[in-house]
Amino acid sequence: MHVFLGAEEDGQCNTELNRDPRDNSGAKSSSFAAFTGSGYTSLSMTRTREDSPDRLVNASRAEEEQGFELKLRPRWLGEFIGQTKAKEQLAIALEAAKSRGEALDHVLLFGPPGLGKTTLATIIANELDVGFQQTSGPALQIQGDLTAILTNLREKQVLFLDEIHRMQPVLEEKLYTALEDYKLDIIIGQGPAARTHVMEIRPFTFIGATTRPGLLSSPLRSRFGILLRLEFYTEDELRFIVERSAEVMQVPIDADGAAEIALRSRGTPRIANRLLRRVRDFAQVRGTGTIDRQTANAALTMLEVDAHGFDEIDRRLLLTIIQKYDGGPVGLGTLAATLAEEEDALEEVYEPFLIQIGFLDRTPRGRVATRQAYEHFGLAMPGRQAGLF
Repeated sequence: MHVFLGAEEDGQCNTELNRDPRDNSGAKSSSFAAFTGSGYTSLSMTRTREDSPDRLVNASRAEEEQGFELKLRPRWLGEFIGQTKAKEQLAIALEAAKSRGEALDHVLLFGPPGLGKTTLATIIANELDVGFQQTSGPALQIQGDLTAILTNLREKQVLFLDEIHRMQPVLEEKLYTALEDYKLDIIIGQGPAARTHVMEIRPFTFIGATTRPGLLSSPLRSRFGILLRLEFYTEDELRFIVERSAEVMQVPIDADGAAEIALRSRGTPRIANRLLRRVRDFAQVRGTGTIDRQTANAALTMLEVDAHGFDEIDRRLLLTIIQKYDGGPVGLGTLAATLAEEEDALEEVYEPFLIQIGFLDRTPRGRVATRQAYEHFGLAMPGRQAGLF
């Protein structure tokens, strides 16, 4: 399964996928059959160093994982595990659009990276039996890029724009009329001889995905009829995902082994699938080939991923606050200098998960380790001195 998109980066990501409408002979199935992805063609891929995760538990997708994720990605809404609220809203909207014979309302998918935004976009195209095209915000550099994509869209086709928050403002404004009125204003010529021409666009479904919904302007947000927030997955949901991925990969695994991997996956299917691949290798080389709890525990211990999904960097960050700064508060700049990391990396990559699970607090005075952090390392929490006033 491809599994709410990573920290800000300076590079560009340009990925476009085109798919023809599926064959009518294809039957919907809730089985765990592998998705071959033969109907998809990758036109271009340019990724930056920041996009490639240098941590095993990083939720951002590495370039080499693109083909692997396509094989695990579910094709139909009934096969998609988790995100119950989002699936229910989407199922109703899809059924209503198909019954009316209209294009689906524009959809905004937002949430942390690795939770299935791209997967849901492809599922929408499959359910509607329409074409699918994918690009990203940084890939659209000039107005001609956006114009070419919009004017070539087929009837009711799905256009998926990843990292929509990184789209240039001038292109965003040009998108308004296309989303609302299915029209595109084009300026022909230059100087005094320039004139405006309005082009009609076929009705289509626009799907935007972002990890930073707060960076979207109000006019752009108002163009989306369906807003779906993707939440972190429960351990039970991740266990089902691991078992499904193992079946697709033809890897023997029992329920306890899948549960052990799910426990350390930080609520993110992409991380769960990445850990599954590493545990599979360990089981084949140092085990019997079957993944059970003991094998999974030994593999993940060797990989330094603990029961909370922390890796060496997470533990070093928390222990630095606890041992060097008496649990905090400590300023972001001081912490970055101590760890030899960039402030942006700490704030956007490392801290969010620790804050979400209650191991770290951001206060006006700086970062503070919580009681759970002390208990995790088996350390006694020092008594806080009462304020003077």
